[in-house]
Amino acid sequence: MAVTHTLCPQAHAAREEPSLPRDASPRRYLMCPPEHFRVTYSINPWMDPAKPVDLPLALTQWEDLRDRYRSLGHTVELLTPRPGLPDMVYAANGATVVDGRVLGARFAYAERALEAEAHLEWFRAHGFTEICEPAHINEGEGDFAVTSSWILAGRGFRSSPLSHDEAQEFFGRPVIGLDLVDPRYYHLDTALAVLDDRTDDVMYYPGAFSPGSRAVLARLFPDAIIAEEADAAALGLNAVSDGRHVLLPQTALGLFAPLRARGYEPVGMDLGELLKGGGSVKCCTQELRGEPRG
Repeated sequence: MAVTHTLCPQAHAAREEPSLPRDASPRRYLMCPPEHFRVTYSINPWMDPAKPVDLPLALTQWEDLRDRYRSLGHTVELLTPRPGLPDMVYAANGATVVDGRVLGARFAYAERALEAEAHLEWFRAHGFTEICEPAHINEGEGDFAVTSSWILAGRGFRSSPLSHDEAQEFFGRPVIGLDLVDPRYYHLDTALAVLDDRTDDVMYYPGAFSPGSRAVLARLFPDAIIAEEADAAALGLNAVSDGRHVLLPQTALGLFAPLRARGYEPVGMDLGELLKGGGSVKCCTQELRGEPRG
């Protein structure tokens, strides 16, 4: 079948009473080994080319994350890394997949531009036929977070506000724009995590958002877990949840108790080397939602 190309006061929330363990649902993820990972330029506040990267350690930490997903019953597909694209390990940025439909990425910085085509080639080779090549800048799941009711969309540092209309038109789901104002939280997935995409349970750091966006989040998610600054600064919100297990940076200690109180099982991960590029668990993990549509 022909491929379709289209231009397309900070305290934990009150609802922390103990609850029964939640049910996990099997997920399918796309990841890219950090074989060429290094920090030779700086396009976010976390990146410092003067700090050397221990590549063998980065690979070991990445493999631990991959193996943990598989041990929890999830499927991990692999994207082949390419020389000269050190940030391909942050696979979440390469596309957004909803109901088997693929909205490609269009990167803000030239250093990452070629990653977009690498992702689209993978999707074409794996049976995805409804693919949108975007007209406007978006950095995949870096700035798009999918809940059962909405697609939350970050803007302010990377993705263009115009990409929100593009995503809404392509996916046929309402898109809620959120303004990011702190450069440390340059992508939405550094400031907010979806914990249960069946019940719209989330956690986020209010300080990353504009006053208006904080008000929107409070209205949409009145029972959200609110992260403290120290846990946000550890990239604790760059997390992945299967509805029960929440994989997050092990240094975000303040989030563990609130997660357990909601019935989640926090799983601390050490991705310290990959943090040097400004990413952690979620940045390394793109979720493939739905089977290819044919």
